[in-house]
Amino acid sequence: MIQTGLISNAHGDLVTDAVYDFYGLRLATCSLDQRIKVWRLEESGGTWSVEDDWKAHDAPVSKLSWAHPEFGSIIASGSFDRTVKDMGANPISTMPPLPAYGGSPSSSRWVERASLYDARGTIRAVEFAPHHFGLKLATIATDNILRIYECLEQPTLSSWQLIDEIDIANIAPGPSPTHVTRAQTAALATPTQTHATLDGASATLVAQALRETQQASSVPPSRAGLGNREADGGWTLSWCKDPYWGEIIAAGAGNNGVVKIIQLNSRRSHVLFTLEGSASTGFAASSNPSQAGGNDLTQQGAPASLASYSVTSVAWAPSCGRSYHLIATAGRDGHVRIWKLKPPPEDMGDDDAMHEDGKWTATSVGDFDHHKSAVGRVEWNITGTVLSSAGNDGRIRLWKATANNVWRLAGSIGVEQTAEEPAGQPESKDVDMEN
Repeated sequence: MIQTGLISNAHGDLVTDAVYDFYGLRLATCSLDQRIKVWRLEESGGTWSVEDDWKAHDAPVSKLSWAHPEFGSIIASGSFDRTVKDMGANPISTMPPLPAYGGSPSSSRWVERASLYDARGTIRAVEFAPHHFGLKLATIATDNILRIYECLEQPTLSSWQLIDEIDIANIAPGPSPTHVTRAQTAALATPTQTHATLDGASATLVAQALRETQQASSVPPSRAGLGNREADGGWTLSWCKDPYWGEIIAAGAGNNGVVKIIQLNSRRSHVLFTLEGSASTGFAASSNPSQAGGNDLTQQGAPASLASYSVTSVAWAPSCGRSYHLIATAGRDGHVRIWKLKPPPEDMGDDDAMHEDGKWTATSVGDFDHHKSAVGRVEWNITGTVLSSAGNDGRIRLWKATANNVWRLAGSIGVEQTAEEPAGQPESKDVDMEN
């Protein structure tokens, strides 16, 4: 049974993001009104009450992310003012009154700990890494750069180091880590600060300088006029929750409908796999990015019937002991897609021919267009068994696999009701459960 609740007048403008904390007892929301609110669940009555409310940015706030509770109460926010802010919670009794929106004093217990100004575009996605990798934060902006930060001073959160910048459009493919042992994989990506040594820092600075020189001397044609396409683009990311294969991120940028599976490491990050979906061709998957969307952010000169639609959201499901991964994507073409991604086995045998000589493989296990309009968000539950999607049709739909691993619609929730809807239509109900 699906139970719904309503928070009326949550913000003074459009709500852009809402995220639960690790325990599901607090909810953080942000809005075009430049404010962030933290709500606490009253478990006895099932109602939500405002715990904190403050003006966080000088432009609309686009995304929020909670850090794992082992690091404390920490929220990261991204904004259209091109900044990422990390905020930590302090006991109210130890804090002086802070200026609030409108000039009146505020007793908010959330304090801005650090601001990150590296982006050259509006921030569209922020997400903390799984806790076993340490306190790291991934961001992506409309400059199509994926940035990875690591906190150097965890108690104060005041010092963050930019440890990697990845151009999503032009990142090179790399070998699939078939023959990398588990110990070697852990050495490539550990919670420790891998750039603390002099040699590591020097190598990183040299590599960064080379990248900046190449980017300055050769700007891809696909970047031209990017600002005019920003409203139609999609910038999204999601961390792999399984630590076995190291730090892996699924990321999409632009409007070509491509999601790249990127392996992060201190030497050179590379693409493991590429997922592509379009309204006309359905889906495609390739371990060679040049075969799925190429390096360009847009398909220049492609017929309108073959044009791809931007991916607005990607969600990597918790593995929970499965031998494969599930990744869900949402697009402006109105489709919700579910991918089954299988890493190569460590010990290749005759039965592993399907893995194409040790490469990652992917198959589409679900492709749904029930929303009939752009889909803005997909999210998994904590076990990775139920997927929720939210679309511009004003409904949240739930997807679940049957006993035969066939994904189907499990129910839907209406967030807006209109009096003009015919009484006989099932979509007019607030909660619609499928049998």
